[in-house]
Order: sequence, then structure tokens, then C-alpha cells
Amino acid sequence: MLVGVLARRFLVEYVRNPVNLLVLVLIPIVFVLVAAQPMADSAKLLGGTGLAVETATTGWAAAFLAALAMYFQTCQARSADRRLVLAGLPAPVLVVARMSTGLMIAVLVSAAAVGTLFLRGDVDDPARVAAGALMFAVIYVGIGTAVGSLVRDQVNGTVVILLVWILDVFFGPALTSPDRAELTRWMPTHYVTLWMVDLPSGHGGDAGDLGLAVAWVIGALLFSALLLMRAVRAGRRARASSRPRWAAQAAVGFRMGLRQYGRNPALWVLLVAVPIIFIWLSKAITVEQYAVMRVLEDGREVDARFWLPETHAGTMAPIAVASLATVAGLFIALNNREGDRRLILSGMHRSSLLAGRFGEVAVAVLVTAAASLAVTAMVFPARQWPGFVGGIALVGAVYALLGMCLGFLLGRVTGVLIAFVVPFLDLGITQSPMLRLAPPDLAVLLPGYGPYRVIIDTGLSYSFDETPGLIIGLLWVIGLALAVVAMFVIRTRAAR
Repeated sequence: MLVGVLARRFLVEYVRNPVNLLVLVLIPIVFVLVAAQPMADSAKLLGGTGLAVETATTGWAAAFLAALAMYFQTCQARSADRRLVLAGLPAPVLVVARMSTGLMIAVLVSAAAVGTLFLRGDVDDPARVAAGALMFAVIYVGIGTAVGSLVRDQVNGTVVILLVWILDVFFGPALTSPDRAELTRWMPTHYVTLWMVDLPSGHGGDAGDLGLAVAWVIGALLFSALLLMRAVRAGRRARASSRPRWAAQAAVGFRMGLRQYGRNPALWVLLVAVPIIFIWLSKAITVEQYAVMRVLEDGREVDARFWLPETHAGTMAPIAVASLATVAGLFIALNNREGDRRLILSGMHRSSLLAGRFGEVAVAVLVTAAASLAVTAMVFPARQWPGFVGGIALVGAVYALLGMCLGFLLGRVTGVLIAFVVPFLDLGITQSPMLRLAPPDLAVLLPGYGPYRVIIDTGLSYSFDETPGLIIGLLWVIGLALAVVAMFVIRTRAAR
């Protein structure tokens, strides 16, 4: 009885936010309708299966929604859940209510994803697809709950979930060659994907894949429930900080931001590890073959052949940097919205405080870019290294500023979803030279167009011909910086 009441209230809290319902429609449309065909084309290029990708996108969309929904529900409610347990509510009852809410969310998001798939056309085995999407969602309910129970900092938690999801999807059996299954067998939805798209692994046939998939589902729920039980019973205190003419205040604000980073070593590990894993695995799983790509050489368009494993790894660097820079900018703006108001009310100059925030974002971008470039240099022979480094820094600056804009405008769940989807659609799908010889005409309107033109030109050709792309990227930096300043002034002025 009590479990039902709590689960119903938790679900009402999720549904009450209209943005959650909007995202429930938006994310399946992005993955199942918009990105499915380009990802299927990319899978064929990498040695994977084309049609399997279009089916698996339903599971990917459901998993993404379920993991982030449960992470923020678990993380944000941790203090309230502990108070409920201290007030006398049995911890098992609370955990069962939270996990029941997660299962209801899994049903909701998987239904939305499968419904979107039917909009594409006929589905060969709808029952199998629906069951597979639900298993995807339930496994990621467990992952979201586990990360929410262990990771207090929301930047870290979001990056961890994105890392798990990216590795699971982009290096799973649908997008990569089945011959490389030994590298991906340990991923959460490996066997769910194989069973869902009817590609038997050979480990006991179709029934064996289903059994292993169900084992992952049950294991994810039980393990995350145990972690959540431990989290609601444990108790920890947080510590506070202190306060200080313009340059001095800007330096203090910047130093305090770095000190906050210093107390969070896991963030630095993630900012370094995610690009390394992402880029290195891109080379490891790519089929060894040549691909034709179009580049500018001495002002002329040339269709040249490039070794795909190297080029694929090189094109992954800007995606990794852009995604992490967006998340860093988002949470720096989000986490300091209320604190910045109080600092300005206490006498701190607005411009000095904003300069400190820009400095924090710049450090995060530089660390991520340095890690990406370090591993890229080992697997990708860029033709013009100074220009390539500048392009990577430019795409990081553009997306970090975009993340700050999102942080001033949106909440955590919506901000994170958009912070991931925009770089993915922009750099991973629209601008990718592996999917088409030239980006579509409307690609020039996206924030990554200019920096990505610089990266492709300096990475694949011996002469610099992308002055227009450089100018477009710098205009985006200036425009987004002005937007951040305007939003910051509006937000902090409201406190007076």
C-alpha cells in the first residue's frame, strides 16, 4: 500500500514537469526518425548491419531517457529520501517505491520509442522490438539509479552515464562488425541488442541471447537497488565556502572555481578518460579499408581516398570535445545561478564574477581538448597540426558557450539531453565527412559548421583553405559570448 502511494507520487513528480513530456517525444524522434538512416549508413561503413541499427535505435532512445530520468530523480531526492528514512520510513519500502517508479518510466519511454518506430513504417516483429526496447530501458533504469546513488556531483554523474551509453551504443554489435564482438560482449545491452535485431551470437542461440539479456535486466535492477539502499541509509555533510576591486575579485572567483574542481578529482578523470576511450575505440573497431572524402586543396575541391580507421578516430575528437565542453558549460552556469546572485548582492562586481566563470569553462575545455589531442596524435596523422589544434579549441569554445546558454535557460534534465543531442546531430551526423561528401546546405546554420570545416581542412589537406569556416566559428564564439553576458546580467539583476 505505502509502496504504491510513494511510487505514484514519484511518477506524478516526473510527469508534472512538461519538459519531461516534451523530451519524451523529442528524443525518440531524434534517434528513431532523424538519425536512424545516417547511423545505419555509418554502420555499413564500419562493418556493422544496416537494418539492425534502425531497429536498435528504439532501444537506444528508451535507454537514454530512462537513465537520465532515474539519475536525476535519485540524485536530487537523496537528501529527502534520507530524511524520510530517518523519520521512520523503512528503507526497503522507499527503495522498492523508487525502483517501481523506474519500471513505470521504463514502460513509458519504451512505448514512446516503439511508437515512433511505427511511424517509420511496418515493423517485422513488433513484439520482439517492444520487449527489447523495454529491456534496454530497464537496464538503464538500473544504471541511472546506480550512478545517482554513487555520484553526488551532477556533472560527474551525467558524464558517467553518457560515457556508458556512448560506449554501449557506438561500440555495440549493431554499429560495429560482428567479428569484433569479443571487444563489446561485456557491454550492458550487447545481448539485448543481438536478440532484439535477431542476430544470434552463437552462445546458445537465440534462447541463450535472451537468457543473458534477462540476466542483465535482473542484475541491473538488483545491484542498483542495493546501492540505493546503501545511499538512503548513509549520511554525509557538505561544506561551505567564503568570499573576497575587479581584477582581485575575478582572480578569486576563478580560483574558487578551480578549487571546487580540485575537490572533485573524478571530474578531471572523466574529462581526460572519456575522449581517450572514445577516440581509441573508434580506431579499434573500424574496418580496415579506404573511404572517399571531399576536401579543399589549394582552393579546389578534391575527392581523395583516406584510411578509414585513422580518419574515423580523427573525426571523433571534435565530437568528444564538443559533448564534454557543452556539459561543462551547462553545469557551471546551472550550479552557480543562485550563488552568483548572492555574491553580487554581497558586493562582488558582476563582470569580475563572469570573468571567473569564463575562466572555469576555459580550463575544462583546455583539459578535454588536450586529452583528445594527445590520443588523436597517436592514431591520426593530421596534415596541419597547428590548424587542427586550433579547430579543436574553437569547437570546444563554441559548445562550451552554448552549454552556458543552456544552463541559464533550462533545467538539469532538459539541459543535459539537449547538450548531448545537439553535438551528436551537428558533428556526428550532419557535418560528418564519412556519411556524405559535403554537408547539406542548412548545415551552415549549425554551431559546429565553421569549426568542423577548419578541422577537416587541416586534418585531411596540406593547405589551409577554410578561412570562411574560421570566420564563421569566431562569429559563433562572439555571438554566444554576448548571449551569455546578456543572460548573466538578466539573471543576476533580478536579485536586486
